[in-house]
Amino acid sequence: MKILSSYSIKGGVGKTALAVNLAFALREAGRRTLLLDLDPQGAATFYFRVASAEKFRMRDADSLAEGLRRNIRESDFPGLDIIPSNLGYRHFDILLDGMAKRRKQLRKVLEEFKPDYDVILMDCPPNITLLSENVFRASDAILVPVIPTVLSRRTLDQLAGFFRDEDLPDGMLRPFFSMVQKRNRMHREIMDDLPVSYPGFLKTVIPFSADVEKMGLHRMPLLAYSHASTAAMAYRALCGEILSLAGP
Repeated sequence: MKILSSYSIKGGVGKTALAVNLAFALREAGRRTLLLDLDPQGAATFYFRVASAEKFRMRDADSLAEGLRRNIRESDFPGLDIIPSNLGYRHFDILLDGMAKRRKQLRKVLEEFKPDYDVILMDCPPNITLLSENVFRASDAILVPVIPTVLSRRTLDQLAGFFRDEDLPDGMLRPFFSMVQKRNRMHREIMDDLPVSYPGFLKTVIPFSADVEKMGLHRMPLLAYSHASTAAMAYRALCGEILSLAGP
């Protein structure tokens, strides 16, 4: 089982769009996929027309695993299940802070899902907290959408710096360009320059697209309602690139 995370310190970079469409593409590729929506805002949950998770008490790793498993929901797409978000997830840090090995508990919990899924994909809130540190240590790869702008570049540098400071393997970071407008000169210049500093930069580029913004109207992945659009094909290509790096 592979554990992937859609993560960025910066909001508004296409993180949830990545999680939703990549989960769909993984399912299309024959991978039994579980999407875990860790963001209390619950945007990924909304896109899949799934009700919020039922509240459960998070006392320890066992109760956390039990509560997550109890909240697994089938999506409208066979082979793709969802653990929806709940506003109670904002308390994750408090729970984790009271545990032994508090930065490694999430990996232990997710291992319990190994018999049922080929891939777990997490949509993560845009911040660095104890939950984020658990995500970093639980993941096999951290997919980081980067808009080719100065601020988005800065947050990627901040994330890489945090990984260095905490002795986390920076090879786990897999940034890629998101919401790209190739007519924009700054976008082109940053796209030429930034990957030089990050050998793990993925080659696939996700273009800016009004079709992606309509996901909220359709409440489903872009790949489900506009499968032949340029952005949809880009998400499929990104999925293929990720799978080729991850192995069988």
